[in-house]
Amino acid sequence: MSVTVLLGLCLLFVFQIGKDENGLILLGKDSGVVFFESILTVLIVVVAIFQYKNRQNQFVLNRVAILIQFFLLGFFVYRALSMPGGEFSSEKGIGAFVPIVSIVLLALANRAIKKDEDLVKSVDRIR
Repeated sequence: MSVTVLLGLCLLFVFQIGKDENGLILLGKDSGVVFFESILTVLIVVVAIFQYKNRQNQFVLNRVAILIQFFLLGFFVYRALSMPGGEFSSEKGIGAFVPIVSIVLLALANRAIKKDEDLVKSVDRIR
């Protein structure tokens, strides 16, 4: 989950998400939707990290973060298809792939949380 936080912050300040009509490089902080959704995801994941005693809340918060990342991915796809040049334009930037990586990492984290929860329940049955 901490890698997702780093990716979200890199999306805001490091990774290029495209170019505007003047040819200037756009970062995540330059777009309102990307900025809001990235900050929201980072905050939710940070809260989820500190919910280690309550695995159910952690699981739910990760699912919410995954949902937000799907919206961000949809925004990138919409923007990519509505740019001049369509899907064949090479001016998109690597930032559009960050939501895909974040979704995969959050899904793997949820899988591990579920596995931990099942282990704790199985130990409780033994007692």
